Amino acid sequence: MMKICTFLSAFLIASFAQLQAEVSHRLLITDYGGNRVCILSATGEIEWEYPASTPQDCWLLANGNVLFSQITGAVEVTRDKKVVWQYNAPPKAKVHSCQPLPDGTVLVAECFMSRLVIVGRDGKVVKELPVKSTPKVMSHQFRGVRRCEDGHFWVCLMDEQKVVELDADGCPLREIPLDGQPGAVVKLPNGHLIISLWNKTEIIELDADLKPVWRIGENELPGNPLRIPMGLHRLPNGNTIFGNYIGHGFTGKQPMLFEVTPDKKVVWEFADHARFKTVCQVQILDTPADPLKGEVLR
Repeated sequence: MMKICTFLSAFLIASFAQLQAEVSHRLLITDYGGNRVCILSATGEIEWEYPASTPQDCWLLANGNVLFSQITGAVEVTRDKKVVWQYNAPPKAKVHSCQPLPDGTVLVAECFMSRLVIVGRDGKVVKELPVKSTPKVMSHQFRGVRRCEDGHFWVCLMDEQKVVELDADGCPLREIPLDGQPGAVVKLPNGHLIISLWNKTEIIELDADLKPVWRIGENELPGNPLRIPMGLHRLPNGNTIFGNYIGHGFTGKQPMLFEVTPDKKVVWEFADHARFKTVCQVQILDTPADPLKGEVLR
């Protein structure tokens, strides 16, 4: 009996290791600490890169261009590295989030300015949405911000430990208080929200009634504690991919990206500390997506 159990254990371990080895993804990532945006092949080669000042959000557009946020605003760059669109935020603003919108405009969130702006193709603000906010640290005012297909905005008020929903004109609809600082929020097709909590080092999923239905705590992935989970996405197969921002003393010590099954099994991870420092956001490029609908994956 002991030999059978030992054999089964070895078989299961080997099978899981093989599963991990078989899963791979082509990626668009922001290396916040490395000051660049990169496209990586499924085998990890850098296909394309572009310098950026502490970039956080990123999108591969249908035309092949890359849109990303950086601390001074947002930029759209062609694959031959020509800037075709740029928004420069006011000098005192800090930008950590952007999103392409269906009409060609771009949503940008500005810390210190307490506002969301929609920017036209000429780089000028066409709509301003003030957001009532009183953070203790202004650079921690906003993190992930998304507009959904219904026109509503979901805003991570990081320092105030809450996510707010705004209508199409920026009027508050509801606040969701959280036990931690939200880094990213994604509304799923079923109405659920998945949220990464920066300082609590956990990811939570709330149903339409805002009741917790799923979570990953700091130490639930054996051998891979979460550090600062940031950008996250739900894949069509039900798995969740998220960035593990390993700054603040953890650089080089943990994987930078994970793919986790609903029952919290790690089936893929990315760690390349020789070439990258701190990965914040990721877009999986081998899964169908329409970024103009406000989702990286669907």
